Amino acid sequence: MTTVRVRGIYTTALTELLGNRGLEVVQASDPIEARFDESFETAPAAVAIETTRDRQGVELSGDAETVAAVASELESLAIDSFRWADDVPRRGVFDAEVIDAGGGSGAVVDLGDGRRGYLKYDDVDGYVDEGNRYRVQVTEPTPPWSDDEPRVEPTLEVGGGLVALSRDRSGVSAALRGVEAEELVGMTDLLSVDTPEDWGVRWQHAAADADLEAMGTALERAADRAASLEAELEDAPDDPDEPGAQVTPRSTTWIWFGRESRFALDGVRRGVETTMPGHHRAKTADRAASAAVDFAEAVCGSNGGGFGGANEDGQLDDDAFPFDAVSRQFGPTAGDRITLGHGKPDGTLITLGRGEVTDWNADGSITLERSMRGGGSYDALGVAKEDGDVAVTKLREGRWWYPTTYKDETGRAKGTYVNVCTPVELFPDSARYVDLYVDVIRTPDGTVEVVDAGELEDAVAAGHVSEPLREKAMGVAEAVRRALSN
Repeated sequence: MTTVRVRGIYTTALTELLGNRGLEVVQASDPIEARFDESFETAPAAVAIETTRDRQGVELSGDAETVAAVASELESLAIDSFRWADDVPRRGVFDAEVIDAGGGSGAVVDLGDGRRGYLKYDDVDGYVDEGNRYRVQVTEPTPPWSDDEPRVEPTLEVGGGLVALSRDRSGVSAALRGVEAEELVGMTDLLSVDTPEDWGVRWQHAAADADLEAMGTALERAADRAASLEAELEDAPDDPDEPGAQVTPRSTTWIWFGRESRFALDGVRRGVETTMPGHHRAKTADRAASAAVDFAEAVCGSNGGGFGGANEDGQLDDDAFPFDAVSRQFGPTAGDRITLGHGKPDGTLITLGRGEVTDWNADGSITLERSMRGGGSYDALGVAKEDGDVAVTKLREGRWWYPTTYKDETGRAKGTYVNVCTPVELFPDSARYVDLYVDVIRTPDGTVEVVDAGELEDAVAAGHVSEPLREKAMGVAEAVRRALSN
């Protein structure tokens, strides 16, 4: 059976979902064991699932075949779940060259084939300068929608979860303190596992709950990975001609959850625990919201109550999401400044400027105004951009489209551009969605037409957009076209 370790705000839902799909969740936290009222094995995991820092999705890292299988399960969660493989995966080993050491706490390095990494100065012995070369390992990959470069270090490490082997350590140690650490270190001699020379052993927190069999299996697997990594690097040149990948022992895939995906996860979680409408949507909005959500659910659960808005299948009625309360508490509200987080189906994220929320409604709609700079023209409208222009964007939580009307300094409309996208989510600092390429425009003379449908077809052909999502996008575009034509 495939083993999976899950951490982050989606853990309860994913534990239930993956367990129902025949996968075994291991190394569960104490709250998860209590919530499911069962004991989970403390065994090595074939795949580790971690919530991304911005809480928009999850990272899957581990055995390539297993990662692909688990990613397929999560991608099928809802129509706005997206999946991307990472060509700079966790634990990947690269020959890197410093290309920017201009300041800050680290340098940007070239990993070959257009890939970049971030190397902290404190991780390197000696002065770091442009042109320096290092053999590095990826210690923290980054999702495609992030502006950050993946973190790399001049080290070699394998394992994780229960135990890690590292070339930067010696002997046996533990990531705990006191008696538990001493016990883990002492029990290592009982395992009869030979580890490669020059590799130190470090037991992780989860190992404190593991039995000898699980510890032995984890250490043996880590030792095999270390030996395999050394063998693969034996033939790698000490002074390569160009930066590039040497060994990628693990695979990393990213899953981005859209609004419908988060609501689907709410439905799964509701089968296990008291779950408020928009549980994952609210927790994604702000870290402080997590505590508020947990408190509200604990109170309702302890009183034997619950939350309305769910149908007999446990799925949530979108209108039940308390946008009013969440937005008032965490934003955005009138006077706030937010960005348009214009995601692309290939995983990249473009920020379409920052504007002021000039109007807010409890039904989940806001008006955003942005000042425009002169130069060039507005896409598809064929109208010049001029200093003093204002873009007035009307956004509504959960809607598959939003209009932007461009006005000159006198208030005269220069045209309207309706973006078709996955359901909009209004977070405290940004409106977030994935652009579906096809759009609808209305020019100053009243002409209405659908544009960029060819780009959507290209995205389907490239595997970035599914056929059901293409059909949805075209249906939305046609409905908007009819509405604007009337």
